[in-house]
Amino acid sequence: MMGIYIGIQIFVIGLFFLLGWAVRYKKQYGILSGFNGRSEEEQKQLIENGFPQKTGSLLIWTALGMLILLPLVFTSFPYAIEVQYGFMIIFILSGFIYLTKYELPHKRKRSYWISSVIGVAVVGLICVIMFLGYQKSDLVIKEATFAITGMYGDEWNISEIEEVELMVEMPEVTIKSNGFAMGTIAKGKFQVKNYGSSLLFIRKQPPYLYIKVKNQSIFINGASPEETQNWYLLLSSKRP
Repeated sequence: MMGIYIGIQIFVIGLFFLLGWAVRYKKQYGILSGFNGRSEEEQKQLIENGFPQKTGSLLIWTALGMLILLPLVFTSFPYAIEVQYGFMIIFILSGFIYLTKYELPHKRKRSYWISSVIGVAVVGLICVIMFLGYQKSDLVIKEATFAITGMYGDEWNISEIEEVELMVEMPEVTIKSNGFAMGTIAKGKFQVKNYGSSLLFIRKQPPYLYIKVKNQSIFINGASPEETQNWYLLLSSKRP
């Protein structure tokens, strides 16, 4: 799955470089959202102010920053993806706020406030998603059921369990269907090689508890190897 992330990052970096180069050096200002909708006089003033040119430079610098941070994914640093995408989002949003100073004078204040509100809203939403995504998922085992807490959690009947296994290595995760995934954590529905569509509640920390309930494959682990092992022993003892 890391290969997919790296491929996506390289694509995004290349796209930013290409768009920034086209705007900054080839004067393809029509690429910029809303530019073609301006009057010829407004377009001329924006070009004289340097607005589209600096927007192109912003895209190029964003790509360069992401390229510099890219080698982190090949190290043991656990939050490489979070750092790279965090840089991209914050740098672009703050850059667009800064660029409002090159807007037309009568639109400058309005653009500043719109960009600021959008920036705060986007960062706030991402922070909420990250907070919920990084919340620990607990395996709660009851008399007749077991449940997984937190985002994408659910409850199942113990009598419906077909298989329970403690795995030292996590099978290859090929693609995300509907879930939350960063460098160190994955929650939600993913395609897992040889297991098909599966529910994941895992951190990159073996071992991993595999539970098969009817046609549903579940992978989960705890905050420590000992907690995961205890879940395995307790759930195994509950099976009929």
